Amino acid sequence: MVRSYLDWLIDLPWSIPDEKPIDIAEARKILDQDHYGLEKIKSRIIEYLAVRKLAPGGKAPILCFLGPPGVGKTSLGQSIARAMSRPFVRVSLGGVHDEAEIRGHRRTYVGALPGNIIQAIKKAGARNCVMMLDEIDKMGRGIQGDPSAAMLEVLDPEQNGTFRDNYLGVPFDLSRVVFIATANMLDGVPGPLLDRMELISLAGYTEDEKLEIAKRYLVRRQLEANGIKAEQVEIDPDALRLIIKSYTREAGVRNLEREIGKVLRNVAVQIAEGSTSHATIAPKDIVSLLGQPRFENEIAQRTSIPGVATGLAWTPVGGDILFIEASRTPGRGGLTITGQLGDVMRESVQAALTLVKGRASQLGIDPAIFERSDIHVHVPAGATPKDGPSAGVAMFTALTSLLTDRTVRSDTAMTGEISLRGLVLPVGGIKEKVVAAAAAGLTRVMLPARNKRDYDDIPAGARAKLEFIWLERVDEAIAAALEPAKATPAAAE
Repeated sequence: MVRSYLDWLIDLPWSIPDEKPIDIAEARKILDQDHYGLEKIKSRIIEYLAVRKLAPGGKAPILCFLGPPGVGKTSLGQSIARAMSRPFVRVSLGGVHDEAEIRGHRRTYVGALPGNIIQAIKKAGARNCVMMLDEIDKMGRGIQGDPSAAMLEVLDPEQNGTFRDNYLGVPFDLSRVVFIATANMLDGVPGPLLDRMELISLAGYTEDEKLEIAKRYLVRRQLEANGIKAEQVEIDPDALRLIIKSYTREAGVRNLEREIGKVLRNVAVQIAEGSTSHATIAPKDIVSLLGQPRFENEIAQRTSIPGVATGLAWTPVGGDILFIEASRTPGRGGLTITGQLGDVMRESVQAALTLVKGRASQLGIDPAIFERSDIHVHVPAGATPKDGPSAGVAMFTALTSLLTDRTVRSDTAMTGEISLRGLVLPVGGIKEKVVAAAAAGLTRVMLPARNKRDYDDIPAGARAKLEFIWLERVDEAIAAALEPAKATPAAAE
């Protein structure tokens, strides 16, 4: 036991190795080589590296990349390590539920070991390595303690200079380690831990960005993985665009890479059999290789009757569009809400209906209609739980559309919370929602005016495709979203 302990003490890198000076121009080149787009994130990383160059002994902030799966969070950490010419080591925190996995076991236990942090430093062989703390939001809490509480000391620049591992029993200086964390969502990260990190948010990619990523990185990677030479196969960019549009609907590019891999494996079979030496993949070949398209543009058919509005939703894996459907039947003024909605979303429906009732005469609705009708509001994809206040504007628009018999424009999506005074209140996830709207083929989005501060975060590709309408009050939503009354045939009911 003592020999094992002494081996650990001897093997750990106690001294700081000679550091190469950081070349900012080379760092910028490495980031551009490894990642397409992400301009704001890259500029933040360059700022970070510039500060490390000018103040090597200073306390650097701990960066946390936040975003949906498959957008390049882990590979950004590897690029930072390359740019700084330091060893890179990754510590996976997903499923860690024992405080000893961070801080180590006491030496009195049989088979005791230091914690993951010290083990990673030994593996890297340098006290100034770049350490990626992957999936920091997936840490659990078990009967052996709370590992996220043990991480507080690791990630505090004021304390980690004297980090004490239970196994070592002597302080170890972590202040020169460059910590980079990744997370999909913040719900699982305790507040004090979040306070120690600087968040850098990565949204999903637009269709054009995915096409460029596929051409520059994914196709080349899958060619190597499947043993095919670049001159043996040629993929038409239109075929890649068809895969992006009709076979994947995600924020990142992992599924896109899988689909490209499927196409190339088919070519690999032909080359291995000797039936071809060069294959060209055109859009017409994609259906035979991947089957029928999985996704279609269903917005126009969904919003072609009164009572249907297109909303925007945020999910942990990126933005999405959702439909609000309202229907009226003879009855006694009842309200039915379906679609597995959470409490907050159900309250949004009730607030929207109250708002419509209060503005009935202004909207040209006969107030008596509420007493002799039952109203049913449904949000499709009934198996998926949904919650949050941000569908308030879409609920109000769908109900007004139903009761005034005017259709909602099929090219328009909306988001925003409503108040009983008719104000449109700001919501979160604007960047992800707008990217989803652009990917779904919409051309107009209606957003709360108080979310104008988020406009700069929206990718340029999505901004170029969309017209933005900023809402202060719900009346502006009705004016912008509903078709004129005469445009709807009388037989639409």
